[in-house]
Amino acid sequence: MPPDWHKGPDDSWHGKITPDGPFKPEKDRYHLYIGYFCPFAHRANLARLLKKLDKYAGIDLSIVKPYPKGNEKGWPGWRFNHKDEPFYEGATEDKLFGSQFMHEVYFRADSEYKGRYSVPALWDKKLNTIVNNESAELLRDLQTAFDELLPEDLRGAFLYPEPLRKEIDTIADWMGTHLNTGVYSAGFAPNQEVYDKNLPPVFAALNKLEAIAASNGGPYILGKQMTEVDVRAYATVVRFDPVYVQHFKCNLGTIRYTYPILHNWLKGLYWDHREYQNSTEFRHIKENYTKSHYDVNPKAITPMGPWPNVEKGYESDWSKLKAGRIDMPEVLEWEKKMG
Repeated sequence: MPPDWHKGPDDSWHGKITPDGPFKPEKDRYHLYIGYFCPFAHRANLARLLKKLDKYAGIDLSIVKPYPKGNEKGWPGWRFNHKDEPFYEGATEDKLFGSQFMHEVYFRADSEYKGRYSVPALWDKKLNTIVNNESAELLRDLQTAFDELLPEDLRGAFLYPEPLRKEIDTIADWMGTHLNTGVYSAGFAPNQEVYDKNLPPVFAALNKLEAIAASNGGPYILGKQMTEVDVRAYATVVRFDPVYVQHFKCNLGTIRYTYPILHNWLKGLYWDHREYQNSTEFRHIKENYTKSHYDVNPKAITPMGPWPNVEKGYESDWSKLKAGRIDMPEVLEWEKKMG
């Protein structure tokens, strides 16, 4: 195996599917473990669906239940539908091994593993091990890994086009820190001081994303072509109003009332691209956060709203929309820091 694939029980997996490596691009060889609730698993699944790897590479899913997730150390971790477990609609059994817990899959790959039993995880059925469990790497690698199995129109890194790579990487850097994981920094804040520090960057990132999208005219954030930026942003933005506003106290504004451009973009992706709609399960999303974060929501009550989950009514002419923003001084200061 390549030396950087998995360095030991304290390391995650970083394998790549290549024709000249141990993980070769073969049909029906790989299996993806996800949870519909997880934004990071969501983007790996979107890469799978947008490239039609379910059809042409035979990559099926096993889907864990959204709760319970275990104790503060992650034990015993995510669960599958199993004969010894209550059935949860939309989750599946472990289709490969019939496991009750996700940690059983991890221990098959490394019996001494000491990390978290996270999703996504791509499994190699031939070598009987995990290939990769890093969502950013899977989002990038799945775009080209199976090109030799795909029809011509699906080949190539179409979410990471050469002319836009520098811009994609720049946005992914600040968006990953201040929005994709920033909502967690605010939501899991242990005290008022930490919350006050971590919330403004979230909305500074949304301000920047709104302005970038407005300047490019749609239908995607960088203009005419769907890119990784859309996938990375969608996985967070689609969860923002249903979960992050109330559960993580990210309530300086909402997507549907504060950010008209991002709201319109979200509606376009959800209603016009079946890959986005079919991979978004709002019950899983809402119940994961509200019923597994015991310290944040001890009574485990799941709010009904907002309704509808994603509004209809897409405006194709983005010039008719006026960009929104949060103008709180702390947010604007953070926006300046982001460049």
